[in-house]
Amino acid sequence: MSSEGFLEEKWLKKLDHQTQQILNRTGLDRKTMDRVFDTSTLLDLGKLISDHVIDILDFPISTGKEAIIFRGVTPKKEFVAAKIYRTSTLTFKHISEYIAGDPRFKGFHKNRRELVFEWAKKEFKNLERLSEAKVRAPHPLKRLNNILIMDYIGDARKPAASLKETPIKNPEKMYNTLIEYMTRMYQNAELVHADLSEYNILVYRQNPYIIDVGQGVLSDHPRASEFLHRDIHNIIQFFRRYNIRADEQKIFDQVTHKT
Repeated sequence: MSSEGFLEEKWLKKLDHQTQQILNRTGLDRKTMDRVFDTSTLLDLGKLISDHVIDILDFPISTGKEAIIFRGVTPKKEFVAAKIYRTSTLTFKHISEYIAGDPRFKGFHKNRRELVFEWAKKEFKNLERLSEAKVRAPHPLKRLNNILIMDYIGDARKPAASLKETPIKNPEKMYNTLIEYMTRMYQNAELVHADLSEYNILVYRQNPYIIDVGQGVLSDHPRASEFLHRDIHNIIQFFRRYNIRADEQKIFDQVTHKT
């Protein structure tokens, strides 16, 4: 056996053991895990471990149709979030409408695996833009194919909860912060989230963090205005429960700097 083959076998054995440990700790069924941890993903995790990006996967933070997010631990014992997109089943709805029209993603083959890789790359690039625009979001640390390593939002006990699940002490302040973040995203990052709602905003220490930005589009995307109107509508609708009222068109003009 070649040295390369030996190393692959070594990592596969180690990672399969780690997968079993995750199963034991969390109670996730083996079928679900097998759909995420295919051979290619296991080898990529092995490379991230050998490159000292991560040391272990701790436990799942969230389990969705498109990806599972784990809390990971680095060799320095720091927490990170590891988002692993599923490659065995592609469940993205209307995925082409978010990639088509984006000049950053041209010429890739549209088979399932490569499309998932492009989606992970897109999320990494969008998170970089948010970081540069000073919008609170997980900072991207590393991407390898369908695996995205980023900042972990939360503490040692548990990850941050979504806006939907969090009692808000100062709703008006939270609302104004989110409108400001949408404005920075549009004007400074030239980006529209395109799926912003109370479900993909985390709250940690009463500060909002924008997550799930894989579908985010550039502000010159053919459907950017449509997506931005939808984002604004979702946020305004959510904060109505706190008796906060706003005119959607006025907020749209404010965000796009037309006022």
